[in-house]
Amino acid sequence: MRQAVPSSPSCSSTSACFHLSRLSNTAECGSEHSVEPEKREVRANTPYPCRMWSIVSFYVCYLLCLGLSLACVVCVCLWNSHWRGGFAWDGSALQFNWHPVLMVTGLIVLYGNGAVLYRIPLTWGQNKLPWKLLHATLMLLALILSIVGLCAVFNFHNAQNTPNLYSLHSWIGIAATALFAVQWVVGLAGFLLPCSPMSLRVLLKPVHVWMGGTILWLSIAACISGINEKLFFVLNGSGTQAYADLPPEALLANVLGVLIVAFGLVVLKILSNYEWQRPESRPEDLVYTPLLQEENE
Repeated sequence: MRQAVPSSPSCSSTSACFHLSRLSNTAECGSEHSVEPEKREVRANTPYPCRMWSIVSFYVCYLLCLGLSLACVVCVCLWNSHWRGGFAWDGSALQFNWHPVLMVTGLIVLYGNGAVLYRIPLTWGQNKLPWKLLHATLMLLALILSIVGLCAVFNFHNAQNTPNLYSLHSWIGIAATALFAVQWVVGLAGFLLPCSPMSLRVLLKPVHVWMGGTILWLSIAACISGINEKLFFVLNGSGTQAYADLPPEALLANVLGVLIVAFGLVVLKILSNYEWQRPESRPEDLVYTPLLQEENE
């Protein structure tokens, strides 16, 4: 006679919405089959109201991220066009004005939005290939703008016989841009090319994620220190109001710094929330399939 299989304990209705304990060796409630990988099982067992609340919360944060992005770009452009005289590429102070605009737009706004691209629920369950391409394109555009921004300030310094790379701001900015360039090249080679071995992609994934957050924080630190340094230079009390008097230009630039920090916090909140990570629709050994071998997910 076939021995009866003990029934599995029933699911507790009072369990938390986002219970994340490891269940890899446990059967599903009322099922004799082994469970899917942890991330998918937790999502499947999450009550519908909780899943909806998680998605609504994401879009609130994402809309805040987009609003802060626009505010940062508007503020930095307004500052350099209205109070700093506009833009040129002739070695004058007007050429320097390209530097903050391009660095904030590239290293902060485009970089941050490119980083949260995979978290958008509308992209889940779709072919990952277009989103990989869009992610890589946004990051490449951000890198190009950052390099052009560095060229603007180096050309300005050389034209004015000003030393380069003497301040802490410049050191942090160069470090952020250099790490960004390395990150993009390694990401291209490790995740988008079919020749990269599976073991390398598995090894690179957590490093790639950690490095992405590190570059964002370095970029924020570089922009904040650069804003403060610029204000000390131009609002020195010689023919202008002193920075200590908080004239309108200083107020706008300080607001820009606060917006940059707020944007970075929102981006890191989105990236750190487990429930907002893109669910994998294939077995774990295929998670890191490169670009040219990508199938519908």
